[in-house]
Amino acid sequence: MLTSRSLAQAGFAGLVLLVGVNRRSMSGQTPARVLQDVRFLAADQLAGRLTGSPGADSAATYIAGGFIFAGLRPAFASSWFQDFTISEDAPAIKAAKLGPMHGRNVLGILTGTDPVLREQCVIVGAHYDHLGLGEIDVLDPDHRGEPHRGADDNASGTAALLDIARQLAKRPMARSVIFIAFSGEEEGDLGSAHYVKHPACSIDHTVAMVNLDMVGRLRNDRLLVLGAGTATEFPALLDSLNRSAKFDLRASGDGYGPSDHASFYAAKLPVLHLFTDLHEDYHRASDTWERINPEGLERVATFGAALTRALAERRAPLTFVDAPPPVAPTAGSASGYGAYLGTIPDMSGGVTGVRVTGTRAGSPAATAGIQDGDIIRRIGDQEVNDLQGMTDALRAHQPGDVVDIVLERGGKTRTVRATLGKRGG
Repeated sequence: MLTSRSLAQAGFAGLVLLVGVNRRSMSGQTPARVLQDVRFLAADQLAGRLTGSPGADSAATYIAGGFIFAGLRPAFASSWFQDFTISEDAPAIKAAKLGPMHGRNVLGILTGTDPVLREQCVIVGAHYDHLGLGEIDVLDPDHRGEPHRGADDNASGTAALLDIARQLAKRPMARSVIFIAFSGEEEGDLGSAHYVKHPACSIDHTVAMVNLDMVGRLRNDRLLVLGAGTATEFPALLDSLNRSAKFDLRASGDGYGPSDHASFYAAKLPVLHLFTDLHEDYHRASDTWERINPEGLERVATFGAALTRALAERRAPLTFVDAPPPVAPTAGSASGYGAYLGTIPDMSGGVTGVRVTGTRAGSPAATAGIQDGDIIRRIGDQEVNDLQGMTDALRAHQPGDVVDIVLERGGKTRTVRATLGKRGG
């Protein structure tokens, strides 16, 4: 395996490749260009891009080079990077016994042209981290210790992000666009959650977020667009854009889900998640660049660019839809999570209890008045020290139970009363 120094050198070599010596090939056929990005990010030398690893740092440097080549500028003063620390008691980190980790988001901005609307922004994001050598959440445990390359998950989304930046920078729009390559997604959307708390463009001035995760395996022209129900204008907008794109477009859903768009939906923003669906190589070492469909990936990137342009140019605001809770497992299902509360937990850890980043619309938590930032310490008679403790407390109750929930808000302890719901009810 390469050392930290040699991986950093590989990253800077990638940056030079993008910005200097390979300009001629970079100006060539676009499917070849996006595949080149995927091949770099999914190379064995980057060892699976585990958050905080030398391989992830090399990937971050390469992405910054891609933003430079596209003509973006840093979103934070003179730095392309937004660093954050992941506590060792974050659930995914604690389960894998990895200890504290260092995350790094990569951000670039394309400033808008309208004197007023340029203060507003559209976010385009994709996570670039993956599973490393199989330290976390793999579906092929016999292959632990091997690079889990993550070509589709999510080198493909990162390559699309870079391509969208190249396309849009040729003709800036009224609003500003912030491009973010997130770290820490595989550990629980931690990079996007950190950004939402420390944004380059205030959440109040953010119009929408477009997420690209696993967009490299287009089959039968089918493109899934999740989050289509998060703004009333989205269905018509997607249909209009698809008249020329000609995908078998499946647009549906709220803004919940296991990817970075969920962090923005929890902050009450409209979101759209582009996705070419799961496959047999998901979270396995076999997710390699050879299985990517570069022409399909370029089509998705071009659609993402058109979508972003439409959002950045529209004059009227979007109408946010705070959806009811998604259908969850019913009692007696294999998941067996017990009664339902409806909080959205902060997966970054660092506290005793469970910090809440939001509540699902119409849920028992929302009705009880639980708020973003609250730290749940007790449910009924059971202490809640972490997410597992909260799961255990909910499993100990039945739908319809009325429980007192002790929480911390603004440094003060308070108690709210909730009537727990039925999952899937």
